[in-house]
Amino acid sequence: MVVGPLSATSEKPKSLGGGLESKKMPGHFLLARLGKRVLRPGGRELTGWLVDTVGLDRSDRVVEFGPGLGATARILLACEPASYTGVERDETAANVTRDYLVKDSQGCVVASAESTGLPQGESTVVIGEAMLTMQREQRKREIVAEAWRLLAPGGRYAIHELAFVPDDVDPAVEDEVAGELSKTIHVGARPLTAAAWRQMLVEQGFTVRDETIVPMALLEPRRLIEDEGFRVLRIAANLLRDRDARKRVMGMRRVFRRHSDHLVAIGMVAIKPE
Repeated sequence: MVVGPLSATSEKPKSLGGGLESKKMPGHFLLARLGKRVLRPGGRELTGWLVDTVGLDRSDRVVEFGPGLGATARILLACEPASYTGVERDETAANVTRDYLVKDSQGCVVASAESTGLPQGESTVVIGEAMLTMQREQRKREIVAEAWRLLAPGGRYAIHELAFVPDDVDPAVEDEVAGELSKTIHVGARPLTAAAWRQMLVEQGFTVRDETIVPMALLEPRRLIEDEGFRVLRIAANLLRDRDARKRVMGMRRVFRRHSDHLVAIGMVAIKPE
């Protein structure tokens, strides 16, 4: 799930999903419409680890793939990097992120992560959260290759994704879990094992420097409170008013719980060698 926080006063997330009904809307758009603002699989905890581990400073030139509603963008901007560019496929989400951009060195382009159109070798940090999981294998590799192209030597690539555990999980289990995930969230989902995520980065030429795993507890009460605070009350009220949305969310939580032994959230920071 791939959308981040927005200010509590904004109404823009309601336009996400192209006006689809709750029972047909992609899961991340549905949750955003209900008022949920943190939809990364490892929550604020893993996003915080990722940003801290990347180690931003004011000389960094940052590109974020798929900023969604600006969750991580706001954290990154608070670090005052030299520049920030979001790359977002959804025009509505891009406009939400643009609301947080106040300097000429900050922008958000509408483009795909595998073909950003941005200059080669000018970025020092590329970050993407929960977007690779939603792509088929070839597209995953294309996005990783684009991160490599954008980064200067010594640059850092940070990812936050879903992962299968253990590394030797039965491929039949992977297929089953991926199929149920895709069906319940109405978006294709194909996590990889930690070893496979690592291999994909290494095959592109990256060196994986840091790695961590946290539970995938997106819709569990404790994580909801940690991520959303008092906004949980708004989400609960919206669920009570929308029967179809409530049915969808409960279905998503059942799938997450049923496969909790095989699904985690993973963060990795990789380096493009000098």
